[in-house]
Amino acid sequence: MKYLPLNSDIFIQNRKRFVEKMDKNSIAIFNSNDELPTNGDQLHRFKQNADLYWLTGIEQEESMLILFPDNPDAKYREVLVLVKPEEMKEKWNGHLFRAHEAAAVSGIKTIIWLDTLDVMLQPWIHYADTIYLNTNENDRKANLVPLRDYRYAEMIQHRFPLHHYKRSAKIMKELRAIKTALEVEVLQKAIDITDITFRRVMQIIQPGIMEYEIEAEIYHSFLSQRATGPAYGSIIASGDRARTLHYVENNRECKDGELILMDFGADYGGYNADLSRTVPVNGKFSRRQKIVYNACLHLHHYASSILKPGISIVDYTEKIGDEATVIFQKIGLLRKSEIKNEDSENRAYRKYLYHGISHHLGIDVHDLGTRTAPVKAGMVFTIEPGIYIEEEQMGIRIENNFWITRNGNKDLMKNIPITVEEIEAYMKK
Repeated sequence: MKYLPLNSDIFIQNRKRFVEKMDKNSIAIFNSNDELPTNGDQLHRFKQNADLYWLTGIEQEESMLILFPDNPDAKYREVLVLVKPEEMKEKWNGHLFRAHEAAAVSGIKTIIWLDTLDVMLQPWIHYADTIYLNTNENDRKANLVPLRDYRYAEMIQHRFPLHHYKRSAKIMKELRAIKTALEVEVLQKAIDITDITFRRVMQIIQPGIMEYEIEAEIYHSFLSQRATGPAYGSIIASGDRARTLHYVENNRECKDGELILMDFGADYGGYNADLSRTVPVNGKFSRRQKIVYNACLHLHHYASSILKPGISIVDYTEKIGDEATVIFQKIGLLRKSEIKNEDSENRAYRKYLYHGISHHLGIDVHDLGTRTAPVKAGMVFTIEPGIYIEEEQMGIRIENNFWITRNGNKDLMKNIPITVEEIEAYMKK
């Protein structure tokens, strides 16, 4: 790992929160993700299962966590399972955790090797009445690959058919949505790295630069600050490309008079920042660009004023749609007749703002959480309104990350330049 060691209390607290939700005399089993092949004998860079990482801080493949708070043997009430270090494997792929190293990262005292697990797990399960198994229940999940969690669940249920089974994901979805102060400290580090990177990028943007050159500077800045890398594929979209929400080709020239929409964030310690800014390639907004940008910024500020405990994301999005309707009419995008005759299922403003305004943020960029239940203190959301105008070949998005407090929210990106004046002044340097 490139990042500095995290406070193991993050993961100790997370496990405690999960165990408090478990049924009496139950055992929970969590698996690492698979190592995924590319072609030939190559593998994709390993990405740990987000739930396992949230509970342990361990990023090593072939890892497992066993939680059995009512185990008659207190030593085995929480157990971290790792691959036993082997000289040849380490010669090829690098260092593997020793028991004391994994204990320092996770705060788990009992470490066993994977090749000894089977004989130990069977009596633990026999003692238990309920088995919690994990699955990916993110609302945005779109994965048909038979992942390890699902294969493992099928195997365990076949092997122990008379136990009572429950879904860990129901608990994880509730808990991971609420960030502890220790988690937000790590997230803030990812945001601070992203802040510095945005300021660096503004210094190099000028007519003629290529989108991929900006992307390269982002990647360089992240790594030079100990980030693992980008939290997701960076979007560097100049001109009309900015209307494509997930534009990642990043292969065009940035031209004088265009805007460039940048959506990027650092991954630090497993937690992800998510920033969007739109800036003029030549360092100066045109009059029309300024009008549309300030309209988007108004929606951003309006959203932050109403995103607080008690509102649901569905209702919040509807309110922002109402405000967008008013603003879009003021800047000449919508006519009164279009608003009057709009379809309630596809409102008129959606022509120019066709995505959601907020999503949960954390270990996953689109983190676990609900859209329909009321927002709660401790949740972290993006706020990212956009305005996309095909006729003007213009796309603008402004995105910050917010931690929900008891009475409102805290803008974790409040120090990052956001106004027309701040951006122009910084680019003028």
